[in-house]
Amino acid sequence: MDVQKAIAQTDPWSELKIYTAARIALGRTGTAEPLEAMLQFRLAHANARDAVYAVLDQPVLLQELQSLQQAAFTLTTQADSRSEYLQYPDRGRRLHAKAIEQLTEFNSTGYDIGIVLADGLSATAINSHAIPVLKILLPFFENAHLSVAPVCMVQEGRVAIGDECGHFLKAKLVIVLIGERPGLSSPDSLGAYLTYRPAPGLTDESRNCISNIRPEGLNYQAAAEKIFFLVRESLRLQLSGVELKDNGGEVDQLIS
Repeated sequence: MDVQKAIAQTDPWSELKIYTAARIALGRTGTAEPLEAMLQFRLAHANARDAVYAVLDQPVLLQELQSLQQAAFTLTTQADSRSEYLQYPDRGRRLHAKAIEQLTEFNSTGYDIGIVLADGLSATAINSHAIPVLKILLPFFENAHLSVAPVCMVQEGRVAIGDECGHFLKAKLVIVLIGERPGLSSPDSLGAYLTYRPAPGLTDESRNCISNIRPEGLNYQAAAEKIFFLVRESLRLQLSGVELKDNGGEVDQLIS
């Protein structure tokens, strides 16, 4: 018997691996997983854990926002630490009293759109992908004559934090860019949540979600176009969530 075949046998479905990053067709060594596949799993698991405990790179993000001529607030939630954020989810959905004071003192006169950058479960996703998306998205808003509020950058934030941020900024609509729960093949997946007339107490059926924004998933251009389409439709129909449908074929017409 061939020694190499006895040591590690390839899976007959191995050709399918070119179509997915999922852990399929790993082969086997006897009745066990090959050493290389096991080590790759451990590395992927470590990357996912690192993403959960990563922090927003606020200096770099603020610098990038400044280059896009976007003012920004740096805000905190009622979760004082990462462990508290993970153990008590509701605390990541509400702004800290000092953050509310910051937004109240700003005394907003109202905007069409509010944008929130929240770490969620992967600050890595925000650090890597939020600015590239905004570089494409913000010119769409400018060309459509839509006003954009100062960006809210929130550490220890969950999706619902956008409701309070948008409410205090008096935004007609809020977009929350947030790090999604890491997977073993995607520790840096970015999500975008859109809510019309944001206010504390709204629930998930009030939002639209675009997920898996990253070069290996939904690329920046496609994500920005999809967000812009939903924004225009949301403002036109004055609603969001389950009643707002994604008819993406009309995107080119809206952008032009």
